[in-house]
Parts: sequence; structure tokens; C-alpha cells
Amino acid sequence: MLLNKNIPVAYILKKIRLELVIVFIIGVVVYFLTHLAERVIPPMPIQIPAFLGTAISVILSFKLNQSYDRWWEARKIWGSIVNDSRNLVLQLQSFLSGSNDDIRKITLRQIAWCFSLGQSLRGQDPMARLEGHLTADELVPITEHNNKPLAILQLNAQHIADLRRDGKLDIFSHVQINSTMIGLTNSMGMAERIKSTVFPVTYRLFLRLFIYLFVITLSISLSDVAIYYEIPLLLVISSVFFLLERTATHLQDPFENRPTDTAMTAIATTIETNLKQLINDKNIPKSKPVEQYYLI
Repeated sequence: MLLNKNIPVAYILKKIRLELVIVFIIGVVVYFLTHLAERVIPPMPIQIPAFLGTAISVILSFKLNQSYDRWWEARKIWGSIVNDSRNLVLQLQSFLSGSNDDIRKITLRQIAWCFSLGQSLRGQDPMARLEGHLTADELVPITEHNNKPLAILQLNAQHIADLRRDGKLDIFSHVQINSTMIGLTNSMGMAERIKSTVFPVTYRLFLRLFIYLFVITLSISLSDVAIYYEIPLLLVISSVFFLLERTATHLQDPFENRPTDTAMTAIATTIETNLKQLINDKNIPKSKPVEQYYLI
């Protein structure tokens, strides 16, 4: 997740360097073609690229809105995970008496689930950072599951069911805790839906073609302008469109391990700190100053 810090210019330019090279080549080629074959290529009214630029702006606005909705939904999902994780521990402490060991085991599994879910959504190893939260006996059945976070949830659900069967939880308390567990499962499913739903690829393809068409028509319209003015002008104008398009593309996929992603690791670390403090665990992760311009 990008922070309110100065973003390096190199990071911005790196995202569109290939597009700017293509625009440069297009500008140079069109400039010389319009001068070598000025009788064949008719003059281009400036209204044509102006119309294309307006149309591109409308399409970009729509894509940015849709992409931001996906990114914001992902952030709201993880906000719900934070709330439900806290609620789970508070409910256990309210409903269970003299069962600190059970509360501790469920709490550590919940912390492990948060880290595992974040890793899984990013396509990384979902078993990372689970040691210290899960026992060796718990890790064995998890490795046999394709969906590791779901397996961790199952361990907690079975543990809570055992508490109900042993009479440590009454029916009302069990229903309340089960409702919180359902909320966690629903949040995981919504995050997986965003991850597995691909934004239409043709939309990006057509948009980029329109931008290149805009560059060509604008270059023809500016054929009377000196090349050392025309090329920088093309690069500046097109870079705005390409940066907005690339920003929308990154926002539409909030679980791809980019600086623009949802800060799932940072959120999971916050959950770990909160939950361990609730159960008076002394092994609390130390907060480190953020030196980068984003959180992971």
C-alpha cells in the first residue's frame, strides 16, 4: 500500500518506459513521413486528436473507478478480518472461564490464518510464518490441504466444537462465536473472488490502442511544429494517459505483491500484536519504522 511519502520518480517512469520508447519512435517516424510524403498524407485537423483524447479520458475515468472499487473492496475485506479477529478473542475470553490454554491455541491459529491468507492471495508460500503459531501436530494436516487458510479455520472450528461438546461453551456462546467464524470464512471467500476474477483483458488492449492512435493523429496534426518541440510534447501528453492506465491496472489487482497492493502483511502483523496483547503474550513483534514509500 502506497504511503503518504514522496514516491521515487524512477518508480513512476519505470512503469511506462516501454510505452514512452514506442511513442518516441512513433513521433519520429510520423514526423519524417509527413514531411517526405506531405502530398500523400493530408493535414490532420487538431479536432480529431482532441476528440480522441476526450474519449480516452472518459474510458480511463471509467476504468479508474472500477479498479479503485476492487482495491477498496479488498481493503474493506481486510478491515473486516481485523474486526472479526479481535471479536473472536474477546468472545472467547467472555464466554470461557478458566480455559486460557484453549483461548491461547485458538488465538495463535487465528494469527497464523491471517498470515497464511495474505501469502496465499499473493501466490506465495502459505506455510510461511506459521511456525511459532501452530504446533508440529497441527502443521501436518494443513500440508495435505490445497487451501491452507481454510484448513487452519477448520482446526479452530473443530476446537470450538470440542469446547461445546465438553460443556465449556453454552449454546448461545457457541452460536455467537460461530457467527464470527462465518464472518472470517466469508471474508476469505470475498478476497479469493477478487483474486480469481480477471478484469477484462480486451478493455486494456483497446484502451492502449486508442492511446497510440491518439499519439499518431496528434503527431500528424503537429507536423508544422519543429521536431524538438513535437516529440517532448507527445511524450508528456501520452505519459499522462499511460500513467493513469497503469495505475488503474495495478489497482484492479490488489493481491499481486506490488507497492499498490493491500498491505496484508502489515495488517496481519497488527492483528498479531493486538491479539497477543489480549492474551498477555510477551512475544509481541516489534514495530519497525517504515523506510520505504509503501507497506507490504
